[in-house]
This record gives sequence, C-alpha cells and structure tokens, in this order.
Amino acid sequence: MRFDTPIYFQHITPGAYNPDTGDYEQDTIKEVKRDASVTDSGDETKMQLYGSIKENSVTIRLQNHYEKPFDRIRVGDTVYHVDKERKLRTKHTFIASEVQQNV
Repeated sequence: MRFDTPIYFQHITPGAYNPDTGDYEQDTIKEVKRDASVTDSGDETKMQLYGSIKENSVTIRLQNHYEKPFDRIRVGDTVYHVDKERKLRTKHTFIASEVQQNV
C-alpha cells in the first residue's frame, strides 16, 4: 500500500460580521497536508455504512494518527466529509463522501 497521495485536512473559521457593511467576511480555510493512501470504498463497505451504493465515497488511510481538529478533507480538487473514522494502534482510517461545492 502506497501512501503517496497528498491530502489536506481543512479547518474552516467562519467570517466575522462587519457592522459597517452589514455583511459577513469570507470564511478562512486553514489546510494541513499529509500523505495518504486513497482508494475507492468497496461496495460492501458502502452497503454497511450507507445502506446503498453511494457514489463518490473513498477510503483514506494514514500511517499515523491525525489529532488536530478539522472540518473536511480535500483530495486534489474534490472535498470530502468524513462519515466514519477509525483509529488503529498506529494507523488512522477515514471513510468519506464527496461534498458538493457552492460555486
């Protein structure tokens, strides 16, 4: 198993309210890069977790635990929400589904 795919743990800080304009500022996204093994989740895993074959679901494996708080994970240009996470003795596994971006 190769841990050669760069992934980015994203922590989102909501924009503050600006009383002068009456609008909220842009959200701030901080990213932390890690190398991981990213594969498509198997059909059996999808059936157990979601109850159906859900498209665009991936399994992300890290060699070490990731302890910092995060909101979502970005792989390339695709953003994922973590549906399930599992910590083994030294490894950390996430099953994540794709998040639709507002453009």
